[in-house]
Amino acid sequence: MDVIATVEVPVAPEKLFAYISDLVNYESWLEIVHSVKLFDANSWTVELRARLGPFARSKRLRMVRTSCDEPNSVVFERVEKDERRHSSWVLSATVSKTTTGSLLETKLHYSGSLFTGGLLERALADQIKTGREKLIQQLSAN
Repeated sequence: MDVIATVEVPVAPEKLFAYISDLVNYESWLEIVHSVKLFDANSWTVELRARLGPFARSKRLRMVRTSCDEPNSVVFERVEKDERRHSSWVLSATVSKTTTGSLLETKLHYSGSLFTGGLLERALADQIKTGREKLIQQLSAN
């Protein structure tokens, strides 16, 4: 499953990139991101929580920044330290300059089967819509 979203933000690409390249900041604008703890310079423990109809789901992931082309793109991937096999989670973000600031394009890839029937896609799409305004407010305030 892939979810792709874009948002235009009235700030310079460097400012937007500095914000989105640190997963700690996602907690302030995406409600699905319940908490983020820095593990080391390039990895975080991320707890996701979502309500899907009458059900609430929670998932804890260790995410690692696997690619960083400042100020253009960043990729985070799930990399667990145990010996078990896990579904992949890959979040990529690309920043480009516009005439009014910047354009952020995000793509979330999830290979698991925990969420079926489009529930996760709908929940993420809703989260991204509400998160757009929060992201713009956060960056405009800083």
